[in-house]
Amino acid sequence: MAHETWRTVSARQAGAVSRAQLAALGIDRFAIRNQVAAERWVLRSATVVSTTTGEPTRLQTMWTGVLHAGRRSLLGDLTAAELSGLRNWHRDTITVLVPDDLDLDDDVPGVHFARTRRPLPTMQEPSCALPRMRIEPAVLHFAAYQPSPRTAQGVVAAAVQQRLTTAAALLTWVDRMRPLYKAPLLRAALTDIARGSQSSSEIDLVRLCRDHGLRRPDRQVRRRDAEGRLRFTDCEWLLPDGTVLVLEVDGAFHMEVEHWEDDLARQRRLTTDRRRIVRCTARELRDEPERLAADLRRLGVPRAA
Repeated sequence: MAHETWRTVSARQAGAVSRAQLAALGIDRFAIRNQVAAERWVLRSATVVSTTTGEPTRLQTMWTGVLHAGRRSLLGDLTAAELSGLRNWHRDTITVLVPDDLDLDDDVPGVHFARTRRPLPTMQEPSCALPRMRIEPAVLHFAAYQPSPRTAQGVVAAAVQQRLTTAAALLTWVDRMRPLYKAPLLRAALTDIARGSQSSSEIDLVRLCRDHGLRRPDRQVRRRDAEGRLRFTDCEWLLPDGTVLVLEVDGAFHMEVEHWEDDLARQRRLTTDRRRIVRCTARELRDEPERLAADLRRLGVPRAA
């Protein structure tokens, strides 16, 4: 910091600066007190000052959390994954991982400090100025502590589907993070993802086929519809009579009127005299696999070899 000023440090850290950083720049507690009294700065915690006033931004709160916890802390779990680009898994609370032996007396509003014995420096993303975990340990650490297996499977599937990492990289990190809660479940899910599953629903379908002796479908098949547009179908089976059975799995967003009508139109344009399309919901796939398996057998899906 020899050639820096509090303004350059503040700009780099979204307006958040620790008391220790300010002291290194020659700004003592009396100068800080005067700036706060003049309402030019705001105390965000016992150890962090904001050089801007008003409601803190989310990025500023992230910086406040890691600065408050000190150099050995990292943004973790879904907060780190969010910074890596993970979409649709937002949580308002910011997670900061801290060493288990760290003495933290004060809380920071909006921040959850999670203690761990894991060596945090080995999991840090080196390319980011804001200290955070790499995408792989971030999603795996979050998944390991989820009560719902579907949530655990869903977040790792989302990270791969959004091309933020690969199933192979995540499997490597499962081994690196030993011992890891839910490791067998995560390994099984990642193995299915490596074979082509793109979501937790597709993982459920692979499990259904395995449990009920049905042939595994082809997944995410490229098709041209009647208007020539490129589409991807969820699951397909080539039946013994030469026709194709397509199963489309609808999540909750498919129930919205606009999506529902779009799906109906898409189904019509993909249907031919040699290709039938049937639908199920993600809930059916999760909660009623026996009934769905019976329907698929009745529609001609062959048994596994």
